[in-house]
Amino acid sequence: MPLLNENSGNQTQNTEGWFKVRRFVKERFGKRPDINAILFLIGMNELGIFKDEWEKEEKQNLMHIAMCRLFEKDGFYKFTGKDKDGWPHYELQKAMPAVHLKEQEGILKEKIVLYFEEMEYI
Repeated sequence: MPLLNENSGNQTQNTEGWFKVRRFVKERFGKRPDINAILFLIGMNELGIFKDEWEKEEKQNLMHIAMCRLFEKDGFYKFTGKDKDGWPHYELQKAMPAVHLKEQEGILKEKIVLYFEEMEYI
């Protein structure tokens, strides 16, 4: 039962944090975001370049930057510097563990909440 789960309080805290992130982004940009939209925004934030139109490959790269940044503190990626165009680069340090899709989503949401708290957006 969820009420008897040791982590049930933590799950509630994570859910509240996730809703704070989504509210923040919706108030800022006028649209209710999903995980991919938030990863895209984190990537742009880390790059420091904001524009209305991005090519498909650039969007993928921005989302990759976000993932690297979110998992850097756990030792999965190491920031290696920026290229001549200012794009951050990371090096894989260890393989990500294989987890079920639902668990991946939960971990990702937790990392996003931590990022927004660290940046003092929420």
